[in-house]
Amino acid sequence: MCFNKSVNSSKTETREIQNLDDLHHVASRMAEHLPHTALITLQGELGAGKTTFVKAIAAAVAIDPSNVTSPTFNLITIHESPENTLRLVHADMYRMADPDELIETGWDTALDAPSGYRCWTFVEWPQKIASALPAHRLSITLEVTGESSRRMTIKGVGTDYETIPPVIIQ
Repeated sequence: MCFNKSVNSSKTETREIQNLDDLHHVASRMAEHLPHTALITLQGELGAGKTTFVKAIAAAVAIDPSNVTSPTFNLITIHESPENTLRLVHADMYRMADPDELIETGWDTALDAPSGYRCWTFVEWPQKIASALPAHRLSITLEVTGESSRRMTIKGVGTDYETIPPVIIQ
């Protein structure tokens, strides 16, 4: 399973996140500007805030963030918006040894949202399945800069995503 093809266009923006309010602001902006179907990769060390960011996205689209937990053991968790128009797929590939194992996780089924749905997929530890990721995506890196502060780097790769980082960072 190989989707990764070379894409030349990219736009990168960085923002200092001082607290959870900043994180929720960025999540709200992102929710306003993501395409109908989107894949967002989340990189950062353990405790950097990857799952916390997915919780903030969930809250921005009226999905109960208390239901969003790290899918480390089940690998993929699917959340539906209350009005059943958005499927939020949260995947954690930390335990993945080989991208070929994706077929066993239900990856393809998870990404195939019902007709009329938007589908946003957030992938933690994407480097574990790099060769299986689509070339067009939004890539987010979270770096710990303090007890509650982070540096967030957002890179839009491909024409569907290159305009997103500047509007999110505003």
